[in-house]
Amino acid sequence: MSVIDTKSEPASLDDIDLNDGARFVQGVPFEWFRYLRREHPVYRHRNVGSRYDSYWCVTRYEDCVRVNRDVEHFSSARGGVVLADLEPSNLERQRLMMLNMDPPMHTRYRRLVNKGFTPRMVRDLEARIEQYADRIIDDVCERGEADFVVDLAAELPLLVIAEIMGVPEEDRHRVFDWSNRMIGRDDPEYMPANRLREGDDAGAVEEAVAEESMRASAELFAYADVLTAQKRAHPSEDVLSVLTRAEIDGESLSQVELDLFFLLLAVAGNETTRNLMSGAMTAFFEHPDEWRRLRQDRSLLPRAIEEMLRFVTPVMHFRRDVIEDCELGGRRLRAGDKVVFWHISANRDETVFADPDRFDVGRDPNPHIAFGGGGPHFCLGANLARMEIKVMFDRLLDRLPDLAQAGPPQRLYSNFINGTKHLPVTFEPRAPLAR
Repeated sequence: MSVIDTKSEPASLDDIDLNDGARFVQGVPFEWFRYLRREHPVYRHRNVGSRYDSYWCVTRYEDCVRVNRDVEHFSSARGGVVLADLEPSNLERQRLMMLNMDPPMHTRYRRLVNKGFTPRMVRDLEARIEQYADRIIDDVCERGEADFVVDLAAELPLLVIAEIMGVPEEDRHRVFDWSNRMIGRDDPEYMPANRLREGDDAGAVEEAVAEESMRASAELFAYADVLTAQKRAHPSEDVLSVLTRAEIDGESLSQVELDLFFLLLAVAGNETTRNLMSGAMTAFFEHPDEWRRLRQDRSLLPRAIEEMLRFVTPVMHFRRDVIEDCELGGRRLRAGDKVVFWHISANRDETVFADPDRFDVGRDPNPHIAFGGGGPHFCLGANLARMEIKVMFDRLLDRLPDLAQAGPPQRLYSNFINGTKHLPVTFEPRAPLAR
C-alpha cells in the first residue's frame, strides 16, 4: 500500500481509495469527503485492486437521505447492505436478516421486533443501566488508569444487550469476541490470519481471514441455537424469548431467522454504542473546553449526545442496489448498480451544519443521520443507544471528571465502522461507591 496523505485534499479522484480500511487507521479522511461533496458528490468509485466491485459513491447530505428513504429505487435486499458482494448462498441467508430486507417484508419484521425496543422499555431499563455504569466505574476507579475502550465503553453495551436478549452475564465477553472477529475482519488484532508477512500470498491471506470471519459467525449461530432452545423451554420477557414465540404471516420464525436476529442485535448493540462512546471521549480530549462546558452545565447533555452521534458517526456507510433507472445528484443510475452512501460525510456537510468540523456540545439544530436519516431502516436501537450514552457520560462527569488522555488512540482497520480499539486514560484514584 502506498502512503497517501488523507489529511489534505486530493489532487484528483485517482488519489482516493475508500475501499482500503488502512486509509482510516490514522483517522477518517474528512478532506477526501469534503472534496467529493464539492466536486464529485455522486461518482463512480473505481475498483482499486480490492475485493470490492466499483460502485456509486454518495457523499452529500441530501443525496444520502434520499438513498436511505427511497425504497422504490434503492434496495437493501438485492445485494445486502455491506460493500463487499456476497456469495449467492450467503446472500440468500443474509436476506433473512431484517437489515437486508425491503418493504413489505421489512415492515412486518420491524413491527415484530419493535415490541422489544419501545420508549417505555428503555425508560424501564434506565435504573438498571445506571447500576451497570456505576459498577463498571467501580471496577477501575481505584487504579487511576484504564483503557477507556475495553474497561469502560465496551462493558456497558455488552451488559445491556445481554439483559435485553437474555444472554447470561458471564457469556457477554463471548459476544464481544464474536462481534470483533466479524466486524474487525480486516484488523490484525482481531484477525491474526490477516497479518501479512513478506512472501505471503495476499489471496491466501484473504481466504484465511474470510474463513475466520465465517467461523466466528458459525460459533455465534451455534450459541444462538442453544440459547433459543433454552428460551423455548423456559421463556421469560427478554427479546429472544419474545421472538421464539413470534409469528410472521402465521408462521413461526425459523432457526436461521432467529440466529440472524441474534447476530444483528448482539453485534449492532455492541459495536455501535461502544465505538460511539470511545470516539466521543477522544473528541472531548481534542476539545477540552467542551468537556468543561458540559461539566458546568449538565442541561447541555441531550444536545451533547446528538453532537457525539454526528461528530463520530460510528457506522460510516451502507450499501443499496438500484431497483430501476433513476437520477441522483445529476448522475444517471442504472438498474443493478451498486450505491454506497456515506453517513460520515453527510454529517459534515457544510450546507447543513455550520462549522461542521467543530465539536459543539450545544449545537442546535442538529439533524444528523447517524441513525440512518429516517425511513424504514431508522436504527431500531436509537432510544436505547441514547440512554446508554446519557447514563455513561453523566456518571463519568460526576465520578471521573478529571479523565485525561494517556496515549494515542488505536483505531480500527475498517472503512465501515469508525472504531477505536484502545484509548489509554488516567484520573485521580477514587474509592468505589460500593464501599
